[in-house]
Amino acid sequence: MENLTAIIKGKQVPQGKIKVSGAKNSATRLLAASLIADEEVRLENFPTELVDANHKFDFIRACGGRVEVNRKEETVLVDPTLLEDKLLNDYNYPIRTTYLLVPGLLKKSSNAKIPYPGGCKIGDRGYDLHIMVWERLGAKVVEKQDYIEVSAKMGLKAGEIDFPITTIGGTESALICSSIAEGTTIIKNAYISPEVEDLIKFLRTLGVKIKVIGNSFIEVTGKDYLQGSIFQVMPDRIEALTWIVYGVLSKGDITIEDVPFNTMEIPLRHLKEAGIDFYKNSRNIHISPNCLVNGAIQPFELATGTHPGIISDMQPFYVLLGLHADGISRIFDYRYPKRLKYCEELIKMYPDKVDWETGKITTKGSKNTVPVSATVVSTDLRGSMALVLGALLAEGESTINKVEMALRGYNNLQEKLQKLGVEINIEG
Repeated sequence: MENLTAIIKGKQVPQGKIKVSGAKNSATRLLAASLIADEEVRLENFPTELVDANHKFDFIRACGGRVEVNRKEETVLVDPTLLEDKLLNDYNYPIRTTYLLVPGLLKKSSNAKIPYPGGCKIGDRGYDLHIMVWERLGAKVVEKQDYIEVSAKMGLKAGEIDFPITTIGGTESALICSSIAEGTTIIKNAYISPEVEDLIKFLRTLGVKIKVIGNSFIEVTGKDYLQGSIFQVMPDRIEALTWIVYGVLSKGDITIEDVPFNTMEIPLRHLKEAGIDFYKNSRNIHISPNCLVNGAIQPFELATGTHPGIISDMQPFYVLLGLHADGISRIFDYRYPKRLKYCEELIKMYPDKVDWETGKITTKGSKNTVPVSATVVSTDLRGSMALVLGALLAEGESTINKVEMALRGYNNLQEKLQKLGVEINIEG
């Protein structure tokens, strides 16, 4: 999927129901983790259209694994019994989390040749912590021209992994690897996000013994034979927030189904404090034009951080909210202070309304704000989706280049908007 362009007519008012898909950041991890099983695994509520997931399907099949995808029922059946390490003709798989494919191959072949993360070659060492995990558990790692080779001729052995920084990817890597290591592995300074909790739940269904103490200490006792599983992917909390914000700003009348309330308590509290009063039951949220308590979004200040707070991936949607609030709002991002590139594009739709500096974005909103149509370029996944929403709210027709960035994180985006009566035209 290369260089797609979205042509979007603004001022379409959404009406109807929209269902939150399975979480991208959980589904792709569970797919990789299912490779360590010794029986079939069925993943339900799986976002089957995601680009990253489809590249993983291809890689697993190239290594002898069987993957059956039912796009209608949103299920993926993985049979890893014939998976084996092979020397492939091509390692050009743009998978961001290739390192999670290592444990499955190690278990079946004592060897794993995987593409460099994101398809990048030697030079970008964004995977040092994964090398640390493999080596602590007794594996040897060699960086070749086209792939990383990890070998453990006698299998992985339990060890102690103490992360120097909090890392979701490193924690996921350590969890899956230690599930097949002999003995009990200690993981310190782990980052247990809701998606990592989903992974822990899944590994337990395979028969792995995992003990979590506090919010950063994990003990994993590896197991030789791992049974199959039928497992439901958790709904995507970032997608849920996206549709809530869109419903509010568009003055639409929409029901958002499958909202993961247990992972969104603080993000939703901030919406309430901004004067947004939505209806909810145990699974859904209803947004309508009368959900603004004072007829306007109240300006706010907030800082992103780690879960259970507002995570950095949610930051662009609060910026959008601030642009339509009745006054000045400030959004601080201490975790990813340089997450600002999309602001250079967003300001084309909201001239003179956004200021930014490292770690801080200031919005000069008004309850009568209407963005102007513009031609913009996507810079990152969530920033790209903020541009899509801006275009949907704008007066006139906008063009968003490289919109495939948004499609990386939003399953069936066009079809979902269509169900709300909203058309966007994507051209390749």
